[in-house]
Amino acid sequence: MSDPTRTSQSTRHATDPAAAAARTPAAAVAPTIRRPLAAAFRTGLAAAALTGLALAAVGDPAPAHLLARFTVQANLAVALVSLCSAHRAWSGRRSVSPRLTGALLCFLALPVLVHHALPAGDATAFTLPVTGTPTAAQALSHHLLYGLTPFAALTDWLLLTAPRGFRLPCAWQWPAYPLLYLAFTLAFPATAGAPPPSVTTALTLALAVCLLPLITIGIDQVRPAPRLHKNRISPTGISPLK
Repeated sequence: MSDPTRTSQSTRHATDPAAAAARTPAAAVAPTIRRPLAAAFRTGLAAAALTGLALAAVGDPAPAHLLARFTVQANLAVALVSLCSAHRAWSGRRSVSPRLTGALLCFLALPVLVHHALPAGDATAFTLPVTGTPTAAQALSHHLLYGLTPFAALTDWLLLTAPRGFRLPCAWQWPAYPLLYLAFTLAFPATAGAPPPSVTTALTLALAVCLLPLITIGIDQVRPAPRLHKNRISPTGISPLK
C-alpha cells in the first residue's frame, strides 16, 4: 500500500509546470510585499505614544506610580506592538495578529472616553492624574495620549489594515483585562493610585468596556477594504493560477 505523504517517482522527476508547482512550497514562490508607508506611519505612532509617556513621567513627582494607570499601560503596549508591526511591514513579513491590534485599539479608546466624558473631578485610574493647573509637559502629554496616539491608531486600522480581521470571539476576549483592571481599582484603590470610582462611574466603565469591542467588530465587518497593494502573479510563473 502506497504512502500518501511520499512524493511519487513520476511527480518527483516530472518537468512539466503543473508537477513542478505541486512540489514547490508556496512560501518559495510568494512575492515579498514590503510596505514602507505603513512601516513609517507605525513608527511614528510608537514615537508619539512613547513621547507622551515620557512627558507624563517628567511632569509627575512620582513617575513610577504611573505604571499602575491604564492609560500608561495601554500606550506602552501600543508602542511596542507598533514597532513590531512596523518591522514586519518593512521586511514584508506577516502582519501582527488582528486579535492583538484590535484589543489595543479598544484599550486606547477607553481612556479617551473616560477623559472626555466623565467630569474632571471624577478621576479614575483609567486616566492620568491631574493636580491643579497642568504644566506644559502634562498638557502636551495629554494631547498626545488622549488625542494624537488614539487618532493615529484609528487611522492605521481604517486606512492601512485589511478589513474583516476581527472575529466574534474577540467580543468577550478583549474586555477581560479592562474588567479585571476595573475590579482591581475597586478593591485596591491605594495601589492603583486613584480614588475608587463611584457606582455610577463603575457601571458606566463596565458598559463601555463591553460595548467597544462589539462596535469595533461591527465596523470592521462593513468598512471598505483600503487599497494596500496589488497582488501580482507573474505570467511566466509555474503556478497554474493566472
